[in-house]
Amino acid sequence: MTISDPIADMLTRIRNAVMSRHDFVPVPASRVKLAIARILKEEGFITDYEVLRGKPYRVIKIRLRYDDNNRSVISGLERISKPGLRVYVQQKEIPRVYGGLGIAIISTPKGLMTGKKAWHSGIGGELLCYVW
Repeated sequence: MTISDPIADMLTRIRNAVMSRHDFVPVPASRVKLAIARILKEEGFITDYEVLRGKPYRVIKIRLRYDDNNRSVISGLERISKPGLRVYVQQKEIPRVYGGLGIAIISTPKGLMTGKKAWHSGIGGELLCYVW
């Protein structure tokens, strides 16, 4: 089965697992997805992730994070740049998500990073998604 937008598939899997209160969610691995998982861990949206070596393909096991009241730390995920409509932003156009409570994940020439890091670095890129 081929997926036309693997990043959107990853975000949807995380969104569905959060709504079902799962402890973890498996996602087919790729470099971009690993970079997104790394950013989500650094920003405190997930507990941890690990790469499992499966027979047909590698899988990223993402451990979801919940607060003391069993509510997910991730309130929402939104894919912005899609295969049919790419969205690029310059440094001065990088949006603030929910007044700074969320993050924008941007693909820059220096790799994937949050919007805040890209703004401080003075570079723009492709606006992949919002997480809040």
